[in-house]
Amino acid sequence: MYKLIFKRVLDFLVAFVGLFILSPIFILVTIGLFFANNGKPFFFQTRPGVKNKIFLIIKFKTMNDKKDVLGNLLPDADRLTPIGAFVRKTSLDEIPQLINVLKGDMSLIGPRPLLVQYLPLYNDFQKRRHEVRPGITGWAQVNGRNAISWDQKFKYDVWYVDHLSFLLDLKIFFLTIKKVFVREGISAEGQATMEAFKGNNNE
Repeated sequence: MYKLIFKRVLDFLVAFVGLFILSPIFILVTIGLFFANNGKPFFFQTRPGVKNKIFLIIKFKTMNDKKDVLGNLLPDADRLTPIGAFVRKTSLDEIPQLINVLKGDMSLIGPRPLLVQYLPLYNDFQKRRHEVRPGITGWAQVNGRNAISWDQKFKYDVWYVDHLSFLLDLKIFFLTIKKVFVREGISAEGQATMEAFKGNNNE
């Protein structure tokens, strides 16, 4: 009953109240990133959701669009702006995704929505992460976020799918708050973000 009905109702109510409470921060960050990113405070990208349904995710834009002499984007670490680094470390970049939750594209808790180009790379086990709505935070995020391997991240995601419950979501919610304050696992070692997934045959 929780998975089919109450989880969606709870998502909507919490996201609505959350956006209202966080609206002053939302406005301040939007203004700051507007000037830091040449008028582009938001980042939009297509992501796969439940049952691989594609949706447009919205986040605060923490990196600029600077390119090298060949026209290629510079590495993530070189494009991360000072205010963007602060927004990412404090996880404020996730706030706009509350809009995705209101729309029903996402849940508050669930496997993080990854890139569309990863879809053909998943094995049958990894594909199971799309049996539920993706979340702003999830079991993998409170167990390492970007500091753990892809293999471990997928194991956490599928474990969540198999054990989804109100009490588990509540536990993840409070662990997420703790992670935000201690700022753990934001980046993979030696990188500004997680290394790209290249696929594997692990079952």
